[in-house]
Amino acid sequence: MNPERIRILKPGKTKKGPVVYWMSRDQRTRDNWALLFSRALALEEDVPLIVLFCLTESFSGAGRRPYEFMLKGLLEVEEALASKGIPFFFLRGEPEKVIPVFVKKYGVSALLTDFSPLRIKMEWVKKIASKIELPFYEVDAHNIVPCWAASPKQEYAARTFRPRLHTLLPAFLEEFPKLEKQPEESGILENKVEKGITDSEPEESSLKGSGLKDSGIEALLPERIRDSSFSGDALFEAGHFRPGEKAGRKVLKTFLRERLDSYRLFHGDPTKAGLSDLSPYLHFGQLSAQRVALEVEKADVDEESKEVFLEELVVRRELSDNYCYYNPDYDNFNGFPAWAKQTLDTHRRDPRPYLYTLEEFEAAKTHDPLWNASQRELLEKGKMHGYMRMYWAKKILEWSRSPEQALEIAICLNDRYELDGRDPNGYVGIAWSIGGLHDRAWKEREVYGKVRYMNYEGCRRKFDVGAYIAKYAGDS
Repeated sequence: MNPERIRILKPGKTKKGPVVYWMSRDQRTRDNWALLFSRALALEEDVPLIVLFCLTESFSGAGRRPYEFMLKGLLEVEEALASKGIPFFFLRGEPEKVIPVFVKKYGVSALLTDFSPLRIKMEWVKKIASKIELPFYEVDAHNIVPCWAASPKQEYAARTFRPRLHTLLPAFLEEFPKLEKQPEESGILENKVEKGITDSEPEESSLKGSGLKDSGIEALLPERIRDSSFSGDALFEAGHFRPGEKAGRKVLKTFLRERLDSYRLFHGDPTKAGLSDLSPYLHFGQLSAQRVALEVEKADVDEESKEVFLEELVVRRELSDNYCYYNPDYDNFNGFPAWAKQTLDTHRRDPRPYLYTLEEFEAAKTHDPLWNASQRELLEKGKMHGYMRMYWAKKILEWSRSPEQALEIAICLNDRYELDGRDPNGYVGIAWSIGGLHDRAWKEREVYGKVRYMNYEGCRRKFDVGAYIAKYAGDS
């Protein structure tokens, strides 16, 4: 693998203890550079490899469905790792507290993790590095071109980022090697749910656990999710998307066979089945974006459709990581470009004919049947069509008291209900819609200022609005 995928967070000399891969953003066993590097390091040091996952109780306000989707995928990870002789540990609590305890208890020789540009993961990594005395590595297993290699700064727009990325792609867009099986004699530990790991050394008896499969999904859910009073839980019924790495690869095959050829024609129409439906799997790392790109490049389909799809998969998706990595204000007003902040400030006091609360938005109780249909699509499927997400967020700006309130509402609903929420793509999509990120100034209007405007009539010109509304008809 290209060594630029790896960076050393904390140097040190390895000792004769297991290598641990703290799996976080990339929850899969196939096509995972972080797992492959961890296995190679364990082989080099002639020590066993352990994979662990740490469940925090309150990650960005996610609801039941994203948690269930993730946990069911982790069941598959546990099973696949077992077939390779690699034990899997499931920890609970704040990673900066429980992982250093785990490292000490099991005499870990080296720690590795996958890369995320989000503030919460970077803070965990920084705190863990300050508490351990062993080599600590980070591998970008999510982006095709590692985020820190793609650009040394926040890029202004896709047009400035695209040439850099295309220049680097040939050095990184390579086929994955297979994960080597771990010899049985090195499998010193069995899969466990570590119920007793805390920020202090636990008693030995409290460390006895069983695998995820034995525990059951309901028991693994955070307590606030198991509590039926948590807002929105009842809205998550049987899913449109089946979780896990196997399901993700199946969806990819279906997309390549049935929808990629016509992608340029139908991907922007929410009444057509034109999308890839891969974003939940990419978000949870159950599917590698690099694997998707490799398979799309090999597909014998319309070349323009391939170009349109790869622009979104590679350039736009990795531009989102670039923004979140280099701008700590990616989820607030201060992160907007200067021109957008200025124009939104100028129009703060503009009259707003409609104002709605978070609860009214959440329940799809606005005056606009098209907006309500988009919100109901989100509630029913756990994923809103990409074109409608733009309209959805822009109308939240138009019907909120301030840009800050609109941003807060949009992020809250996105992170709670979208299977692919709590993701750089989501934060960037909302910032583009509300704050002009990666865009230019347009004709000045009330409320929006010079931020790009969208309206009902524009949607009517693009697709059959009546058919979309009828598809997600509700009580309002």
